Amino acid sequence: MKRLLSTLVAAASLMLTGLASAQSFPDRTITIVVPFAAGGPTDTVTRLVAEAMSKDLGQQVIVENVGGAGGTLGAGRVASAEPDGYTLLLHHIGMATSATLYRKLAYDPLNAFEYIGLVTDVPMTIVARKDFEPSDLKGLIDYVKANKDTVTLANAGIGAASHLCGMMFMSAIGTPLVTVPYKGTGPAMTDLLGGQVDMLCDQTTNTTKQIQGGTIKAYAVTSPDRLAVLPDVPTANEAGLPGFEVGIWHGLYAPKGTPAEVTERLSRSLQVALKDKNVIDRFAELGTVPSSQEDATPAALKAKLESEIARWKPVIEAAGQYAD
Repeated sequence: MKRLLSTLVAAASLMLTGLASAQSFPDRTITIVVPFAAGGPTDTVTRLVAEAMSKDLGQQVIVENVGGAGGTLGAGRVASAEPDGYTLLLHHIGMATSATLYRKLAYDPLNAFEYIGLVTDVPMTIVARKDFEPSDLKGLIDYVKANKDTVTLANAGIGAASHLCGMMFMSAIGTPLVTVPYKGTGPAMTDLLGGQVDMLCDQTTNTTKQIQGGTIKAYAVTSPDRLAVLPDVPTANEAGLPGFEVGIWHGLYAPKGTPAEVTERLSRSLQVALKDKNVIDRFAELGTVPSSQEDATPAALKAKLESEIARWKPVIEAAGQYAD
């Protein structure tokens, strides 16, 4: 009886400690892990959001880059972190595609995390070196089909947004191309600018400035409507590739077991951050918009992840591009 009573007292004490901790959250620095290199599109988005969340939470929110293995190293680190709300993950669509891309994943994307909310959905751009021969998207499709063994399609590595968009593009036109993987977005863009590779399909957060500066050629954006920041670039629907809409959505996660009070506080803070004028203005410059208050919620992010895993599974399986 004494042992049982002691166990119950200890359990109650732990519960009260956890409750007190959740109620005082946050009382120290929060780290958001970006599972990609610094300076890339996801890193840019995260740093803007982290700054705005810091103001709302009253504690510093810092960004830590843990790149490698298509984002799975950083995600795995957060999955195994203490579930106290002080280590978070901001990941893009790769959370959905990793479930199929990687045969030996150390965590379950659907069940290893608590959901905080969607952050943004970044359109993609189909671009090429500035002296590439085709003048429009229809011409580009005809050209790459006729020269599929020589046209090179760059990407930032397996699991990167550019890799996923490239797979979707090849699937849409029914033509496999010579893909050239790089260790990050920066090197891929550098070689595109230098003419070492022909094409790239990447986020507006990485391509807008180069398109505006005329250093690369833009064929289409993958959003339903034209972008205010790139008004002269047609949508893929307009330009001859009906139904080709690819958005690289980003979500914020916490380790599984993080108290509900903490994830709810973080979700409210995310919603506040996405209304911050600097975030709105900077996102607009990058060709995207913050997620709505309804989408910056745990339920919306969970539903998005589930639907995207189902959407990308057949695309990846058809491409046969897996990683160990």
